[in-house]
Amino acid sequence: MGLCSSKSSTINSTTSDKQHQNNQHTKVKNTNVANINPKEKDIPHSKNKVPDNTNTEKQLQSNHPIPKKKDQNDTASVAKNIDNDKNNSSSLNTTENIIVTNSNNNNASKNKKLAQNATAIRKQSTNSSSGSSTNKLTVHPLKMLLLGSGESGKSTILQQLKILHQNGYTDKELMAYRPFIMDNIIEIGKDLIHARDLFGLNDYTDDDYKIYINGRGKTDITYDELRNSIIDFQLFNLSSVIKNEEDGEEVRANTTTTEIIESEKFILFIKNLDILWCLPSTRKLLNDPMKKSQFYLMDNSGYFVKKLVLTSEILNVNYKPSLTDILNCRKKTTGIHDTIVNMDDNLVLHIYDVGGQRNERKKWIHSFDKVSIILFCVSLSEYDQTLAEDSSTNRLEESLVLFDSLVNSRWFTNCSVILFLNKIDLFADKITKVPLSNYFPDYTGGPDINKAAKYILWRFLQLNKVNLNIYPHITQATDTSNIQLVFAAVKETVLENSLKDSGVL
Repeated sequence: MGLCSSKSSTINSTTSDKQHQNNQHTKVKNTNVANINPKEKDIPHSKNKVPDNTNTEKQLQSNHPIPKKKDQNDTASVAKNIDNDKNNSSSLNTTENIIVTNSNNNNASKNKKLAQNATAIRKQSTNSSSGSSTNKLTVHPLKMLLLGSGESGKSTILQQLKILHQNGYTDKELMAYRPFIMDNIIEIGKDLIHARDLFGLNDYTDDDYKIYINGRGKTDITYDELRNSIIDFQLFNLSSVIKNEEDGEEVRANTTTTEIIESEKFILFIKNLDILWCLPSTRKLLNDPMKKSQFYLMDNSGYFVKKLVLTSEILNVNYKPSLTDILNCRKKTTGIHDTIVNMDDNLVLHIYDVGGQRNERKKWIHSFDKVSIILFCVSLSEYDQTLAEDSSTNRLEESLVLFDSLVNSRWFTNCSVILFLNKIDLFADKITKVPLSNYFPDYTGGPDINKAAKYILWRFLQLNKVNLNIYPHITQATDTSNIQLVFAAVKETVLENSLKDSGVL
């Protein structure tokens, strides 16, 4: 193995008549991601006109452009490596600017004062409502909903908060991810076969024989044998293994996982997935951006195949997932999961994570009561993809419809909305290869990542008909340092809003 190289529905809601005063936040604006002039009637880099009733009152300012990648293989650094030219105020901003904001002594002093005042107010409110006469004060958690369509990065954000604010993962918790990662790898293999079938690649090509099969691959397996060993892999019920590990049956679960790893069929599956991935015809298919837009393949496919399949690491019975493995693992969320995150002594968040697929959204309403903050995740890179549950619906269009129904709902008339434009690393790579205008014809900004992201942001902001406070951020959910910086800005926003709600500001 390792013989080839690889590159890496809508919620029905009632629009509230209540209009909120539009506030300018001088601190927070430094971490926003675009500069939109509310007096202009043209959509940024668009052929169309802004509807007269569109809310574009929030001016989003920036100091740094997103840089062009120096290395096409290094997509993980896109949201981190920020151009140092602070005078370019017309460019799209990234979260690295938070360093500049928080490093200023005056701002740091203001942040500390904001935190102390907001904490004191929430403590007094908590003790007054409870009627307690004790001197012991506690910070009342603020309820945050983590919303967005499927595969937008919601659960990854929650994993990052666990790493940053909940002492990370124990060895037992790391090992519990093994069956999920194995399941991801099996799905990658099956999706590759479906993609080849879609484009009529039902056998080896001449290049496959010349370069790999009779070349460095040195294999005599027929394509039918290769295909069947992957597409028909059903030896183990991974869902039962996953349930065992989630229920805490560590010995039984790990033993079962080990049995899978040591089985002849799984070993053969990994060997043949290695061959399938390395075939010149597969590489050509995956490197054709227009064809790749027509089939589904998990974002993590290149990462896991390169790290675990081509190296055979997944076949090591002692394999323990790393934090990066966990952050790249696709783990579908079903139902509603909540957790308490202590950001620091001044701020505690009670976060509700929900499934983003259409069949999961009917459960969302059960968590809508007394919400202070909505964190809405959008996958920037999915502008050319369709829903897994509805191949006729564009994923970004679905996010726009969902966002519209949420921000204009009567449930959230007093909420602040934090908008995460996620997967900037994948978006930066794709926008130069797959024109955004192919899927959003009114876009006219070409392959410029700043113009493209600014256009997408505008599409979301113009849906805000009830004038909620919306705070957008560019994010790469798999990058811990990026998320740490973003939540430093989020924390400041939450504290400042607490003071405004209390009448202090």
